[in-house]
Amino acid sequence: MVAYVIAGIEVTNREDYRTYAEQTVASAKKVGGRFLAKGGLQSVVEGPAPDRHVIIEFPSREVAETWYQSDEYQAILPIALRSSNRTVVIVEGYE
Repeated sequence: MVAYVIAGIEVTNREDYRTYAEQTVASAKKVGGRFLAKGGLQSVVEGPAPDRHVIIEFPSREVAETWYQSDEYQAILPIALRSSNRTVVIVEGYE
């Protein structure tokens, strides 16, 4: 069953965050991840929302978790943590 990494992000340092964001696509693609949304224009229709959302589809929850825990992703994660406030969840898809 597919799974999604969903992130709500408030970027606090755009230049630093760009360094992180440029590397996430390649690392996710290596394990079958596919970006469905990456900070595009949004319309808030209910409740508070961060200024940016990212949705990445993975073949399974296990693959998504393996990607998140991978040495490659963990090496760039500190950049995201110092340049943004964010909530990240992994959600199984519905079939």
